[in-house]
Amino acid sequence: QVQLVESGGGVVQAGASLRLSCAASGRTFSNYGMGWFRQAPEKEREFVAAISRGGGSTDYAGSVKGRFTISRDNAKNTVYLQMNSLKLEDTAVYYCAKGVGRTPSRYDNWGQGTQVTVSS
Repeated sequence: QVQLVESGGGVVQAGASLRLSCAASGRTFSNYGMGWFRQAPEKEREFVAAISRGGGSTDYAGSVKGRFTISRDNAKNTVYLQMNSLKLEDTAVYYCAKGVGRTPSRYDNWGQGTQVTVSS
């Protein structure tokens, strides 16, 4: 069983940047893809970004493409989400999970989430 712990959330002003981290336990981190999702109040969980096992392939939701960058360091068992030019609508709880694709049901081992709040 893989355990995932997110960190790096906070309260920032619109236009600022944040970097989220997701640390994974276990020795097989490099064997699976990883993704970031987010969930705003009263909204469904939505796909943000995904990265392949080796980091060579990435995918982004249209709403974050060009502003967010997903990366991973397999030596540190960590996946990152660099978020630039943050907007009010980026406010949500951000989760990392193990899996592939854009659908939450294709992911498991969800972390507890980290809150990102963007203020005007």
